[in-house]
Amino acid sequence: MICPRSLANRYAPVDIRFISRNEFKLKEAADILARADVRVIPLKISIDELQTQDMELLVKDKTLRAFREVGRPLFVEQTGLYLQHLNGLPGGLTQSFWDTLKAEKFSSLFGSVHDPGVIARTVIGYTDGKKFLSFRGEIAGTISSTPRGSREFQWDCVFVPEETNQTFAEMGEQKNEISMRRRALDEFARYLVERGLP
Repeated sequence: MICPRSLANRYAPVDIRFISRNEFKLKEAADILARADVRVIPLKISIDELQTQDMELLVKDKTLRAFREVGRPLFVEQTGLYLQHLNGLPGGLTQSFWDTLKAEKFSSLFGSVHDPGVIARTVIGYTDGKKFLSFRGEIAGTISSTPRGSREFQWDCVFVPEETNQTFAEMGEQKNEISMRRRALDEFARYLVERGLP
Protein backbone atom coordinates (compact mmCIF):
# COMPACT_ATOMS: atom_id res chain seq x y z
CA MET A 1 0.00 0.00 0.00
CA ILE A 2 1.29 3.44 -0.91
CA CYS A 3 1.40 5.91 1.95
CA PRO A 4 0.41 9.56 1.51
CA ARG A 5 3.27 11.99 1.15
CA SER A 6 4.04 13.95 4.29
CA LEU A 7 2.71 17.50 4.33
CA ALA A 8 6.24 18.75 4.90
CA ASN A 9 7.35 17.41 1.54
CA ARG A 10 4.24 18.29 -0.40
CA TYR A 11 3.59 21.52 -2.26
CA ALA A 12 0.57 20.43 -4.29
CA PRO A 13 -1.13 17.19 -5.30
CA VAL A 14 0.17 15.37 -8.33
CA ASP A 15 -2.40 15.66 -11.14
CA ILE A 16 -2.76 12.90 -13.73
CA ARG A 17 -5.17 12.54 -16.65
CA PHE A 18 -7.14 9.32 -16.83
CA ILE A 19 -8.77 8.30 -20.10
CA SER A 20 -12.00 6.47 -19.32
CA ARG A 21 -15.72 6.76 -19.99
CA ASN A 22 -16.56 4.33 -17.19
CA GLU A 23 -17.88 6.21 -14.13
CA PHE A 24 -17.13 3.28 -11.79
CA LYS A 25 -13.50 3.06 -12.91
CA LEU A 26 -13.13 6.83 -12.61
CA LYS A 27 -14.47 6.82 -9.07
CA GLU A 28 -12.35 3.87 -7.95
CA ALA A 29 -9.19 5.38 -9.43
CA ALA A 30 -9.90 8.78 -7.87
CA ASP A 31 -10.64 7.28 -4.43
CA ILE A 32 -7.59 5.00 -4.43
CA LEU A 33 -5.09 7.55 -5.79
CA ALA A 34 -6.35 10.31 -3.47
CA ARG A 35 -4.80 8.37 -0.58
CA ALA A 36 -1.40 9.03 -2.15
CA ASP A 37 -2.25 12.68 -2.85
CA VAL A 38 -2.61 12.02 -6.57
CA ARG A 39 -5.56 13.79 -8.16
CA VAL A 40 -7.27 12.16 -11.14
CA ILE A 41 -8.34 14.46 -13.99
CA PRO A 42 -10.93 12.47 -15.98
CA LEU A 43 -10.94 12.71 -19.76
CA LYS A 44 -14.06 11.00 -21.08
CA ILE A 45 -12.95 10.39 -24.61
CA SER A 46 -13.37 7.20 -26.61
CA ILE A 47 -10.24 5.42 -27.82
CA ASP A 48 -10.52 2.45 -30.17
CA GLU A 49 -9.16 -0.73 -28.59
CA LEU A 50 -7.33 -3.57 -30.27
CA GLN A 51 -9.33 -6.78 -30.14
CA THR A 52 -6.70 -9.07 -28.68
CA GLN A 53 -6.30 -11.44 -25.76
CA ASP A 54 -2.89 -9.82 -25.06
CA MET A 55 -3.78 -7.14 -22.52
CA GLU A 56 -0.27 -5.68 -22.38
CA LEU A 57 -0.36 -5.05 -26.13
CA LEU A 58 -3.91 -3.68 -25.90
CA VAL A 59 -2.96 -1.24 -23.12
CA LYS A 60 0.20 0.01 -24.83
CA ASP A 61 -1.64 0.63 -28.08
CA LYS A 62 -4.52 2.38 -26.30
CA THR A 63 -2.16 4.54 -24.22
CA LEU A 64 -0.20 5.73 -27.24
CA ARG A 65 -3.39 6.39 -29.24
CA ALA A 66 -4.73 8.45 -26.34
CA PHE A 67 -1.54 10.47 -26.13
CA ARG A 68 -1.69 11.27 -29.84
CA GLU A 69 -5.16 12.68 -29.25
CA VAL A 70 -4.52 14.51 -25.96
CA GLY A 71 -0.83 15.42 -26.18
CA ARG A 72 -0.32 15.45 -22.39
CA PRO A 73 0.86 12.87 -19.83
CA LEU A 74 -1.94 10.39 -19.11
CA PHE A 75 -2.87 6.88 -18.13
CA VAL A 76 -5.36 4.27 -19.27
CA GLU A 77 -6.50 1.13 -17.51
CA GLN A 78 -7.72 -2.26 -18.65
CA THR A 79 -8.96 -5.05 -16.43
CA GLY A 80 -9.65 -8.58 -17.55
CA LEU A 81 -10.46 -12.07 -16.35
CA TYR A 82 -8.21 -15.08 -16.99
CA LEU A 83 -10.39 -18.17 -16.59
CA GLN A 84 -8.59 -21.40 -15.74
CA HIS A 85 -11.37 -23.39 -17.43
CA LEU A 86 -10.54 -21.60 -20.71
CA ASN A 87 -6.73 -21.71 -20.38
CA GLY A 88 -6.52 -18.00 -19.61
CA LEU A 89 -9.19 -16.64 -21.91
CA PRO A 90 -10.70 -14.09 -22.27
CA GLY A 91 -7.94 -11.73 -20.97
CA GLY A 92 -7.99 -8.61 -23.15
CA LEU A 93 -11.28 -9.77 -24.67
CA THR A 94 -13.15 -9.78 -21.35
CA GLN A 95 -15.35 -6.82 -22.23
CA SER A 96 -16.57 -8.52 -25.40
CA PHE A 97 -17.28 -11.75 -23.49
CA TRP A 98 -19.17 -9.88 -20.78
CA ASP A 99 -21.18 -7.70 -23.18
CA THR A 100 -22.28 -10.83 -25.04
CA LEU A 101 -22.95 -13.19 -22.12
CA LYS A 102 -24.05 -10.88 -19.25
CA ALA A 103 -24.19 -11.96 -15.61
CA GLU A 104 -26.54 -14.98 -15.64
CA LYS A 105 -24.97 -16.71 -18.63
CA PHE A 106 -21.41 -15.94 -17.48
CA SER A 107 -22.10 -17.53 -14.07
CA SER A 108 -23.88 -20.54 -15.51
CA LEU A 109 -21.08 -21.23 -17.99
CA PHE A 110 -18.04 -20.63 -15.77
CA GLY A 111 -19.22 -20.72 -12.15
CA SER A 112 -20.33 -24.34 -12.09
CA VAL A 113 -17.43 -25.97 -13.95
CA HIS A 114 -14.97 -28.36 -12.30
CA ASP A 115 -12.43 -25.53 -11.93
CA PRO A 116 -14.11 -22.10 -11.62
CA GLY A 117 -10.76 -20.47 -10.75
CA VAL A 118 -9.91 -17.12 -12.28
CA ILE A 119 -7.32 -14.36 -12.10
CA ALA A 120 -8.55 -10.77 -12.28
CA ARG A 121 -5.77 -8.57 -13.64
CA THR A 122 -5.48 -4.82 -14.12
CA VAL A 123 -2.88 -3.28 -16.41
CA ILE A 124 -2.26 0.46 -16.31
CA GLY A 125 -0.47 2.17 -19.18
CA TYR A 126 1.21 5.54 -18.66
CA THR A 127 3.03 7.83 -21.07
CA ASP A 128 4.44 11.31 -20.98
CA GLY A 129 5.14 11.21 -24.71
CA LYS A 130 8.76 10.13 -24.25
CA LYS A 131 8.34 6.81 -22.49
CA PHE A 132 5.67 4.19 -21.96
CA LEU A 133 5.37 2.34 -18.66
CA SER A 134 2.94 -0.30 -17.44
CA PHE A 135 1.86 -1.30 -13.94
CA ARG A 136 0.03 -4.49 -13.01
CA GLY A 137 -2.08 -5.80 -10.19
CA GLU A 138 -3.95 -9.06 -9.87
CA ILE A 139 -6.00 -11.15 -7.49
CA ALA A 140 -7.07 -14.77 -7.65
CA GLY A 141 -10.62 -15.89 -7.10
CA THR A 142 -13.50 -17.92 -8.46
CA ILE A 143 -16.59 -17.27 -10.55
CA SER A 144 -19.78 -17.48 -8.51
CA SER A 145 -22.35 -20.03 -9.67
CA THR A 146 -24.96 -17.24 -9.53
CA PRO A 147 -24.57 -13.45 -9.76
CA ARG A 148 -24.69 -11.76 -6.35
CA GLY A 149 -24.94 -8.08 -5.49
CA SER A 150 -25.34 -5.07 -7.76
CA ARG A 151 -24.89 -5.68 -11.47
CA GLU A 152 -23.97 -2.09 -12.23
CA PHE A 153 -20.20 -2.59 -12.56
CA GLN A 154 -19.71 -5.37 -15.08
CA TRP A 155 -18.45 -8.64 -13.60
CA ASP A 156 -18.14 -7.50 -9.96
CA CYS A 157 -21.32 -9.51 -9.30
CA VAL A 158 -19.71 -12.82 -10.31
CA PHE A 159 -16.11 -12.48 -9.08
CA VAL A 160 -15.39 -13.90 -5.61
CA PRO A 161 -11.85 -12.98 -4.46
CA GLU A 162 -9.82 -15.68 -2.73
CA GLU A 163 -10.25 -16.10 1.03
CA THR A 164 -13.68 -14.44 0.96
CA ASN A 165 -17.22 -15.65 0.35
CA GLN A 166 -18.51 -12.39 -1.14
CA THR A 167 -18.46 -11.10 -4.68
CA PHE A 168 -16.82 -7.74 -5.31
CA ALA A 169 -20.32 -6.32 -5.76
CA GLU A 170 -21.32 -7.51 -2.28
CA MET A 171 -18.18 -6.04 -0.69
CA GLY A 172 -18.99 -2.41 -1.49
CA GLU A 173 -16.14 0.01 -0.67
CA GLN A 174 -14.15 -2.81 0.94
CA LYS A 175 -13.35 -3.97 -2.59
CA ASN A 176 -10.97 -1.02 -2.96
CA GLU A 177 -8.78 -2.39 -0.16
CA ILE A 178 -7.91 -5.64 -1.95
CA SER A 179 -8.75 -5.35 -5.65
CA MET A 180 -6.47 -5.87 -8.63
CA ARG A 181 -7.14 -2.23 -9.55
CA ARG A 182 -5.97 -1.11 -6.09
CA ARG A 183 -2.74 -3.08 -6.45
CA ALA A 184 -1.97 -1.66 -9.89
CA LEU A 185 -2.87 1.89 -8.84
CA ASP A 186 -0.67 1.65 -5.73
CA GLU A 187 2.29 0.79 -7.95
CA PHE A 188 1.43 3.62 -10.32
CA ALA A 189 0.99 6.11 -7.47
CA ARG A 190 4.36 5.14 -6.02
CA TYR A 191 5.99 5.90 -9.34
CA LEU A 192 4.24 9.28 -9.66
CA VAL A 193 4.94 10.34 -6.08
CA GLU A 194 8.59 9.35 -6.09
CA ARG A 195 9.18 11.40 -9.24
CA GLY A 196 6.77 14.25 -8.53
CA LEU A 197 5.15 13.63 -11.91
CA PRO A 198 3.74 14.55 -14.24
